[in-house]
Amino acid sequence: MGKLYKTQTDLILSNIGKHITLNQPEIKFFLSLLKFKELKKKDFLLRAGEPCTTFNYITSGALRAFYRDVNDKEATIMFAVTDWWITDMPCFISQKPAMIHIEAIAKSRVLQLTKDDIDSLCIELPKFERFFRILMQNAYIREQLRVLQNLSQPAEVRYNNFLEKYPAIAKQVTLKNIASYLGITPEFLSVIRNKLRKGKFLNLP
Repeated sequence: MGKLYKTQTDLILSNIGKHITLNQPEIKFFLSLLKFKELKKKDFLLRAGEPCTTFNYITSGALRAFYRDVNDKEATIMFAVTDWWITDMPCFISQKPAMIHIEAIAKSRVLQLTKDDIDSLCIELPKFERFFRILMQNAYIREQLRVLQNLSQPAEVRYNNFLEKYPAIAKQVTLKNIASYLGITPEFLSVIRNKLRKGKFLNLP
């Protein structure tokens, strides 16, 4: 797994390097904390009710976080593809059982950090506090904008925006999953796609 692991660690170091700079001893310490996990399609990285113990960086593949209610109805919370991070953040921070499921929607590989790992990083290398703060800020901004768009924009516009903003995700997930993310039924999404195919929008996959 040496060459594969090197490729994955290069990816995560590039991700971190967007916000902070590490020297060689710092890189060595950071890499020593990482755990590797491989998932087949439909494997669960996390199930609701389980301890949420890891913060996960995706080096390949795609995952979906979703909530399932008592009637087995699913609501997609987020998608994550290569070079994204994913966890059940409130439960990871509080170390409480997960509220959501995280499932691989394609064969995926992730590098994982525990909360203790992150605490150690921030103590030993305070610059990581900046890195994780930026991640949290970006996630908060993304989710607030999504909520506002769901409240203010018609479904056709939300779907087209999704295709424009997340083309890599749109190619890897089902229409059912996208409909769940947009808060509409798969049937209504099919109607929207048919309307968009007539030329109103040009970003259909």
